[in-house]
Amino acid sequence: MLRRFLDRLDFTKGLGFRLGGLLSVAILPIGLISVIQTLHLSREYERSSEIALLGRTTTAAAGERALLQSALGTADALGPAVLETMDRPQACSDIMRGFVQRTVNFVYAGFTRLDGVTECSSIPGTLDLTGDPAFKQFTQSPGTLVTTSGIGMGAGGKSVVVIQPLYRSAELLGHISVAMSPDMLRSTHVGGLGQDNTRIITFNNLGQVLSLDRDSEGRVEDLLPRGKSLTSLLSRSETTFTDYASSGESRVFSVVPVVPGLVYALGSWNRSESGITGIDITRRTAMALPLVLWAASLAVAYFAVYRLVLRHIRELRGQMRRFAIGDRSAPPPVLADAPAEITDMSQTFHNMARILIRDEEAMEAAVNEKTVLLKEVHHRVKNNLQLIASIINMQIRVIDHDDARRVLRSVQDRVASLATIYRNLYQAEHLDSVEADRLISDIIKQMANASVGPGAGLQVETHLEPLVLMPDQAVPLSLLATEAFTNALKYSGEQVDGIPPWVRVTLRSDGDDYAVLTIENSTGGAPMAEGTGLGSQLIKAFATQLEGEAELEQTECRFTLRLRFRVEPLLKRPAAMSQGEVNLTSAARPGARH
Repeated sequence: MLRRFLDRLDFTKGLGFRLGGLLSVAILPIGLISVIQTLHLSREYERSSEIALLGRTTTAAAGERALLQSALGTADALGPAVLETMDRPQACSDIMRGFVQRTVNFVYAGFTRLDGVTECSSIPGTLDLTGDPAFKQFTQSPGTLVTTSGIGMGAGGKSVVVIQPLYRSAELLGHISVAMSPDMLRSTHVGGLGQDNTRIITFNNLGQVLSLDRDSEGRVEDLLPRGKSLTSLLSRSETTFTDYASSGESRVFSVVPVVPGLVYALGSWNRSESGITGIDITRRTAMALPLVLWAASLAVAYFAVYRLVLRHIRELRGQMRRFAIGDRSAPPPVLADAPAEITDMSQTFHNMARILIRDEEAMEAAVNEKTVLLKEVHHRVKNNLQLIASIINMQIRVIDHDDARRVLRSVQDRVASLATIYRNLYQAEHLDSVEADRLISDIIKQMANASVGPGAGLQVETHLEPLVLMPDQAVPLSLLATEAFTNALKYSGEQVDGIPPWVRVTLRSDGDDYAVLTIENSTGGAPMAEGTGLGSQLIKAFATQLEGEAELEQTECRFTLRLRFRVEPLLKRPAAMSQGEVNLTSAARPGARH
């Protein structure tokens, strides 16, 4: 199937294309080795860049990890103190308040019972935290939790709170909360890790954003991978991947755990700052280098082949085309500066052309001589037939018997028709074909002028389409038309109700392989007179020669003879040959010149 497809493309058959294909196969292993090695190096470099990004993200969140782990340890350490002073809320609150005052990392510390009431905290008074999001999350899933809350930050503020459950034996009493401000977490991020397009986001295992490396200008979602939530990134922990941000920018993301199972850090890097851009350039270079090598090899090879082979072949092809379309002024010159093989080919073509020119001149002279002789034969036959017709006409003038005159007149018409046929043959441009429409038209005009008097009032109509036949068909067709037209003139009748008698002759094509000859005449309403039957016999004989059958149809006022016959195909000659031009198949290609 591939071979059939390539056969339809002309350019695939050229020497340049095939040479390029062979060179491509030769260069392919080298190109593949180069691509494989470069891709291998780029993958190693990519892996190193990914490890470096994970390290940079881990380093950026190192201070936050220490602070959160300190908060978890602090919450665990406050547990025994709370158990001892649980029955004395004021003493418990003093412990919490003193703890917050002694450290700058935390803004709140307290114990919240399972009913959401907090009597032991660093904030004076009793607090009802049943509506706090952090308390609701703890109620749904009791356990260690790092989340955001509104306690310790005043109206409208949010703090990052670390929650540890408090048990007495196996009984859950509530949870201890230690809160810190987002600014405290943000201040622990290591600075100078990236440019303005580098962001570090800290979030918990529930997908809540805990802190950013700096104040966010706009939505946090604009910094995340498009169409992905923070919880979906937990499965990519300790990995690096490339995706599009919500803004449409292609960025590199890295996810590392800060507190395993609780808090994670997401690094969002610009591609140029992450170092991945260098990998992309390396990969493109890996693909481009073999292509450049391939193109350079093809260019050098094609230039060499063009100088040594193609230009000489094209010159030789041009000589052959000019010779084929009739340029016989002189044998084509031999290519002098071509390689030996092509020079030998050019010399052979030169010798062949010289011999053909000599033989064609001899053949053309012989053909012209035979054509002149054949035309002379046709001309003499035509003259002899016209002489016979004249002799018959002289005999008609001296005979008084009407039947004898009528018989001689019919013989004269037949002889005149034959003379007309031979006149068309020697006047035709090509002796192997006859214009049947022109031949029948001449015969009808000749018979109408000879048989129809000036006052007869007979109307003769002809509708003849162009039709070219071989002489073997043109002769019986014209003779049949003569007999049929003679009968039509004979039995056309007289004028009836002011309508003059008429005869109509039609010749038309019936498809590509058939033609139809129709001869109709009026009858004037009178019955057909009986004749000798010779005309009918001749019509039948001529129809048989044409391999057709004459159909007769008679109505009250019309008689029709119809003959459908097969047209034998002529030897096709291109129309341009009569003007000395030939259309070569190769010359029809785009860009071909002679």
